[in-house]
Amino acid sequence: MADEHQFIENGLQRAQIDEFFGDELGRAGYGGMDIAKTPMGTQIVLKAEKPGMVIGKGGKNIRKITTELTERFGMEDPQIDVQEVEEPDLNARIVADRLANALERGWYFRKAGHTTLERIMDAGALGAEIVLAGKVTGARSRVEKFNRGYIKHNGEPADTIVDEGQGVSVMKLGTIGVTVKIIPPNAELPDDFKIQEDADIEDLVVDEAEAGEDLEELLEGEGEGEEVASAADTEEASADAEAAAVEEFEDEEVIEEAIEADDDVEEELDELADEVEGEDDEFSDVDEEAAETAEDLLDEMEDDEEGGEE
Repeated sequence: MADEHQFIENGLQRAQIDEFFGDELGRAGYGGMDIAKTPMGTQIVLKAEKPGMVIGKGGKNIRKITTELTERFGMEDPQIDVQEVEEPDLNARIVADRLANALERGWYFRKAGHTTLERIMDAGALGAEIVLAGKVTGARSRVEKFNRGYIKHNGEPADTIVDEGQGVSVMKLGTIGVTVKIIPPNAELPDDFKIQEDADIEDLVVDEAEAGEDLEELLEGEGEGEEVASAADTEEASADAEAAAVEEFEDEEVIEEAIEADDDVEEELDELADEVEGEDDEFSDVDEEAAETAEDLLDEMEDDEEGGEE
């Protein structure tokens, strides 16, 4: 069987076992369970408001449950340990079953919700929320919420800190789902902070002299596993730096000389271009004079032809 299928199979079996305990131990105030597989078998820890009813007279009830787990769910050598719930009003599963029973007995949902919420907060809870979903008062289903204090709905605290329990109330109009969420009194939330009134300030103040020494050590490169540079190494480093600076200066002079030479070449090219333009202007004047002479000759020839015809 693949790992994914194994996880699904284990989760389904756990849900079925939890439902079985809820049906069998409802009157005893079933408050949840913890299952752990060991080399000796399967260890099951039951939480109940009345452990005596879970065990039964002479252990009769606990033997019946053990046999049922072996035959129905195929568990090998189940070992059941029953623990009493110290404060039932802080156990979400027990509170949800109580509220569902109160609704079945005819309590008005609003009165039952507020009364249950007050009992939870009086027990010392940091926050609680009760959700009733279903046909509460009429033919149409709706959702009613009662909350007080601080409650977490998402993130890791909602999974690890918040205690959640469900119950079902069977009414004439239909079933009503009951969900209860409780944050216990000693829960450590991630956004909690504490103020120390009598704290010793000297332990928190940083000595400026020590801080300055640490800074100098960091700047000089001193520390654990590091060697301090010698004076000779320092002189060599400074000499290399001077040589690099001289090379950079010489390179800059060469570049400046090349730039000046390029400027001289550009000036000579400009002078040559001006001379060529002047010669072009002279040639243009000669062409104009030749054109005028040719026109005069043509006019004279035309006049001679007209005179001969006469």
